[in-house]
Amino acid sequence: MVYDFKREERYFYLPGKRVKLVDIPKMTYLAVSGHGDPNVEGSEYKRAIAALYAVAYTTKMSKKGDHKIKDYFDFVVPPLEGLWWQDGVTDGIDYGHKKKFQFIALIRMPDFVNQAVLKWAIQEASHKKKQDFTNVKLLQVNEGKYVQVMHVGSYDDEPQTIAKMHQFITKNKLETDFNSKRRHHEIYLSDPRRTKVENLKTVIRIPVKVKE
Repeated sequence: MVYDFKREERYFYLPGKRVKLVDIPKMTYLAVSGHGDPNVEGSEYKRAIAALYAVAYTTKMSKKGDHKIKDYFDFVVPPLEGLWWQDGVTDGIDYGHKKKFQFIALIRMPDFVNQAVLKWAIQEASHKKKQDFTNVKLLQVNEGKYVQVMHVGSYDDEPQTIAKMHQFITKNKLETDFNSKRRHHEIYLSDPRRTKVENLKTVIRIPVKVKE
């Protein structure tokens, strides 16, 4: 049976439109870092996405080749995710200055993906695509307490949903907890190339702690 993270772990990937507090365990990701406006053609972000998917699908499809990965099981490649921040912005992100975005683009991987598996997958993908994918790294993230909610609609309308999240944070005696290891986190459940803007589904997460 093919393991589908989104289906089997709905609690993390398919929240409702009501804000909830969640405790995110340690997860393993393929990761590419960069900066700049993600919407610009040829941006670092778009190149990062291409690299992530190339390595992710090479790992998944290893089942059809001679290279056998220890503890491998077949899986659906999970949705694209992103950690976002801007230098000088200490409480979330400023949607009005996308050129200043810093990001880590992510795709979750099963725990059998280690440095040796990553090295092999990068070599295979780079050879097949005739590109250099050595910018793809392996990252383990143990996020802890976040509030999360499903945002439906344009990415530019996210501030309205985030305002609702901040109301929940205040009401429940929490406070945001942004730092170098805890970022604004988004999970992209829709393909913007094939989905109407008003139907885009994005999971938004904000790191929190109990208010002192």
